Amino acid sequence: MNPSGVILYGPPGSGKDTVAAELAVLRGEFKFFRRLKAGPGRTEGYRLTTAEHIEELAQAGEVLYRNSRYDAEYAVDRAEVAAVVGSGSVPVLHIGQVAGVHAVTAYPINWVRVLLWCPEDVTRQRCRDRGDKDVEARLKVWHETRQDLLDHTAEPWSLVLRTDKVSAAQAAQAVDEARLVGAPAEARDIRELVG
Repeated sequence: MNPSGVILYGPPGSGKDTVAAELAVLRGEFKFFRRLKAGPGRTEGYRLTTAEHIEELAQAGEVLYRNSRYDAEYAVDRAEVAAVVGSGSVPVLHIGQVAGVHAVTAYPINWVRVLLWCPEDVTRQRCRDRGDKDVEARLKVWHETRQDLLDHTAEPWSLVLRTDKVSAAQAAQAVDEARLVGAPAEARDIRELVG
């Protein structure tokens, strides 16, 4: 099978971490991709660095995508994607912007583009349940993600999952099946999805 990767796109609370964890349980070759991060906030799941280092990598053409959110800067670096793929693993990336999905899929492997979605009230409850101290900031990002989707209604997705309707294990199984069959990315009815 040709090298492949998974992009999980969705608003806060849509289950990106949970689905990534279930993918790793399902198959050992799935590997959560830890983005570079410079700034405050959560540290788990990131490779901590400085904004200057991210800028140096960007200047050298080594950054596939970078963005700022929650007063921090994040980056997907080419070398780490190559290292994960080179080890025989399937990188599982979290991306919060459609522009990031475009940028990362320029890396030449077979990407499964997965849109995870849940309503605002589900995001609110999940953020509270996991103890997020910045629930209002995450709800703001939920709205930004919704608008991002509405601004890109023709964006193709390999798979769209409502994580308030399926379990994380079911979602992981669907992602794995989409990867194994090489599910093509197609435009979906985004307006109906996000309401």
